[in-house]
Amino acid sequence: MRPQANPYLNFTVEAPTTLLPFVMQALKGVSRSRAKAILSGGGVLVNNTFERQFDRPLKRGDRVAIRRNKPRAELRNRFVRLVYEDDYIVVIEKQAGILSMATSAKSLCVKSVLDDYFHKGGQRARAHVVHRLDRETSGLLVYAKTIEAERILEDNWREIVTDRRYVALVSGVMEQDEGTIESFLKDNAAYVTYSSPTDPGGGKWAVTHFRTLQRGASHSLVELKLETGRKNQIRVHLQDIGHPVCGDHKYGGKDDDPAGRLCLHAYRLCFYHPITGEHLRFETPMPVAFERALR
Repeated sequence: MRPQANPYLNFTVEAPTTLLPFVMQALKGVSRSRAKAILSGGGVLVNNTFERQFDRPLKRGDRVAIRRNKPRAELRNRFVRLVYEDDYIVVIEKQAGILSMATSAKSLCVKSVLDDYFHKGGQRARAHVVHRLDRETSGLLVYAKTIEAERILEDNWREIVTDRRYVALVSGVMEQDEGTIESFLKDNAAYVTYSSPTDPGGGKWAVTHFRTLQRGASHSLVELKLETGRKNQIRVHLQDIGHPVCGDHKYGGKDDDPAGRLCLHAYRLCFYHPITGEHLRFETPMPVAFERALR
């Protein structure tokens, strides 16, 4: 496959500075007002994340990308934050309470938010769903903007994605520092996923690795890495070991809801770009509500 033209000019910071003067210098003395317009318009990424803060500190080795042409329209939505975008893919952080894709014509979903954003910005693109998060789970998602990118991501998902991790606030104090949970998962007649050590017939093998990050008096903060990506896998597996996700009304955590939400967040997503082959790495901070509840 022939590599496509990179829509960004890429730079590496050689000495500590701040973002606005760096952009002015990188673009060979562009005016201060023009550099501010580029920043506020979402035309600059620092270490693969959109950055609009003029005085954002830069350190040696930071990677800065400046869009070659006019920045895209800004995405303004309380449920969806734009993390990265090029001509082929878009990476977003979704908040709890919004679907990844619609289940009915009137459902609020990330796909419809992105399609509206593309339309208003004059882009001839549609958001193509390649993976999902539950409505009440927050965190990082990648959507394809072209049929080609969608096909490559869907057909090669396990090879393309190099790291995908979650953080969860769970009920109780975790006994183990780390471990692995394995079982077969299958939906019952009420579409509730249940776990079994043996195949109940039509079950799917699921493997979840966990690491305890912090322990509080009555809750624990746990990092989770999926070896398989089954429906409700993390939620069911944490229920299996007696530490359900806080706020999980479906899988054992409904009586422990310190944050007023399902306490599961997809915080890391690393993958190879489906068109350029570049390795991309994205992380988003843990929700403040998790830390507050742990304390």
